[in-house]
Amino acid sequence: MSISPDEKRISDPDCDPNPILDLGKAKKKRRSSWSDHSSNERVDPNETLRHLFLKMRLQSLPNSDSTTPHSDSEPDSESSNPNPLIPPAPDCMSLLSDELLLKVLSKIPARKQHFSNSMVCKKWCVASGKLIQSIKLLDWDFLESGRLTFRFPNLVDASLVHACVQSDWNSGILFCNKLLSIHLSSGVVFENDGVFIRNEDVLDSEVVDRGVRIMVQGCRNLRRVVLMNVSEKGLSFLGEECECLQEMELHYSGDLALPGIFKCRNLQILKLIGSISGVYNSVVTDIGLTILAQGCRRLVKLELVGCEGSYDGIKAIGQCCQMLEELTLCNHKMDGGWLSALSYCVNLKTLKILSCNEIDGNPGSDEHLWPCPMLEELHLRQCQMREKQGVRALFLVCRTIQKLVIEDCWGLNSNIFAAASILRSIRSLSLEGCSLLTTEGLESIVLSWKQLDRLRVGSCNNVKDSEITPELATLFSDLKELKWRPDSKSLLHSSLSGTGIGQKGGISLRRK
Repeated sequence: MSISPDEKRISDPDCDPNPILDLGKAKKKRRSSWSDHSSNERVDPNETLRHLFLKMRLQSLPNSDSTTPHSDSEPDSESSNPNPLIPPAPDCMSLLSDELLLKVLSKIPARKQHFSNSMVCKKWCVASGKLIQSIKLLDWDFLESGRLTFRFPNLVDASLVHACVQSDWNSGILFCNKLLSIHLSSGVVFENDGVFIRNEDVLDSEVVDRGVRIMVQGCRNLRRVVLMNVSEKGLSFLGEECECLQEMELHYSGDLALPGIFKCRNLQILKLIGSISGVYNSVVTDIGLTILAQGCRRLVKLELVGCEGSYDGIKAIGQCCQMLEELTLCNHKMDGGWLSALSYCVNLKTLKILSCNEIDGNPGSDEHLWPCPMLEELHLRQCQMREKQGVRALFLVCRTIQKLVIEDCWGLNSNIFAAASILRSIRSLSLEGCSLLTTEGLESIVLSWKQLDRLRVGSCNNVKDSEITPELATLFSDLKELKWRPDSKSLLHSSLSGTGIGQKGGISLRRK
C-alpha cells in the first residue's frame, strides 16, 4: 500500500507540517555557543586543534587576505599535503653539490651507516659508494654486471674469494677457518683426501680472469686484493693496470699462475696459500717459489701456507728479495734441509712458524746452519717440537734473536727446551700452553740469559710456584716486565700485585 507525501508528512510526528514557520523560527534562534556543543554533543579536541592549525597556516600564506573566492580548479590544501598540520620542509640536501655532499657524508664515522645512507636516493647512493674503500664480494654476478665498479669506484681493498666458491648461502652450516669461511650444504661429501672444495666447486680461471679485468678497469687504485684460482693472464692484467697494488693474497693458485706476478712490481706483502688442510689442495713447489722471488723483489712481508719446497726455493727468496723483513711458514711441507737456506735472508727480522708437523726432518750438520744476521724475533705456534734435532737446528739458525715466543706447541719438554741455551741474546721470553715444561727446565735456561728483562709464562701446568728457587726469585725482582700465571692455581700472580716485583729496581724475593 503506497502512502502519498502529504500523508507521510501528517503521519510522521517529527515532520513539521509548516516548513515556512520553522524557517522563521530558525532565523530567530541564537548562534550555538561552546557550552551548547559541550552539553549537546561531544567534540573531538584533536579535530578542533587540527582546524585551528589549518586556519593559522592559511593565514600565514601571502594571499590569505585576498577576498577572491576559492576556485574549484585549484588543488585543495589538504589533498596536496598528506599531513596539513606540518608544512613541507625544504629539501636543503638537494641544493648541495656532489662535492659538498660527499664531504658531509665523509664526516660519518660509522662505516655501516654509509650503506644505510645509500638507500635514501640515487644521488646519495652514488656519493656513499665513493666513500666505501673495502669490500668483500659475495655475489659474482654483482661484479660481472658492472654494478660493483659503478657503486664503489674508489675501492682500495677487494676480496673475491667468497664469490669464487659455489656455496649454499641459505645453509645454516658455516665452516670457519683462520684463512677461509664458507657456507656448506647438509649433503656435502668429503673426498678421499679429506677436502670438500673440489675443482667443480670453484669458478673457472677464465671466469675469474674476466671478473678481475672488469674490476680493475673500474677501480685502478687498488692496493690490496684477495683472489682465488686466478691465472697468469689475470695477474698480469692486474699488475699492469694497478700500479699502486702493494698487498695480495692468493688462494688455490699453483705454480702455473705465478709467472703473472712479474707485473706486480710494487708488491710488498704477499700471502700465498697453496693448500688448506681439509678444504682444498693446490701445488706450490720450488718452481713457483723461484718465480715468485724473481718477480717480487720488493717484498717486505711473505707468508707461505701449505706450500711445498726445499732449500732451493728458500734460497731463491733470500737472494732475490733483499728487502724481506718478515717470513711466515704455516703448515709447510718443506723437504729436509730448508733451514740452512735461511741464512741467505740477510735482512730478515721476524720468523714465524705456525701449525707445522715438524720443523725440519733432516737439517744436516751444524757447519751448514749459518745464522740469520739481522733476525730479532722467533714465533712458534701450534707446532710439533718432539724432535730435538730439528728444534736445535732452528735455534742455531736463529741464535741472534732477542725475542722468543712459544705458544701451544706439542712435545716441548725440559730436555728439548734445553736446546734454547744456544740463544745468548734473549731479552724477552713468552711461554704459553707448554704443559710438559717443568720449573727446573725453565729455570736452567732463563738463568743463563743474562740480558733477559721480560718474562711471560701462562698455562704451563708443570711450572709450580712452590718450586721457585731463590735464584729464580732474584731474577724476577730484576725484570722490567713479569707476567706469571703458569696455571689457574698459581698464587704468585695475585700476590705480586702492588709489590713492585717484576719492575726494575723492585722488591726482591731473596730468602733471609
